[in-house]
Amino acid sequence: MQIFTGEIYGKQTAQRFVMYHVLKVAKHSITLQNIDNPLSLFETTIDKLSSAGYIRISQTPFIDTHASKKKKGLKKPTRCPYTLDFLESRADSERPAPILPDLFSNISI
Repeated sequence: MQIFTGEIYGKQTAQRFVMYHVLKVAKHSITLQNIDNPLSLFETTIDKLSSAGYIRISQTPFIDTHASKKKKGLKKPTRCPYTLDFLESRADSERPAPILPDLFSNISI
């Protein structure tokens, strides 16, 4: 499984669907950041990520254009946040829609 910086992964929890932005990819670890809480960072491995039930939501980065405070050492985005990606049908500044499995498609009445 190949993981790249800028991708978005998600996981269904008991209460809601949580999305994480891939900040850094090293040889043996991946740093993820919660999209809803930018202060929430954690490191994991590729094996643990796939075994814990995380799925790739988007390969297009998420750039928050409504950031409340400027942080020291902010990295300038490589793409315009308002660039519309026709394959993903959203701009970089728009939060990706969660991909939830269709649980009722296999049920026949």
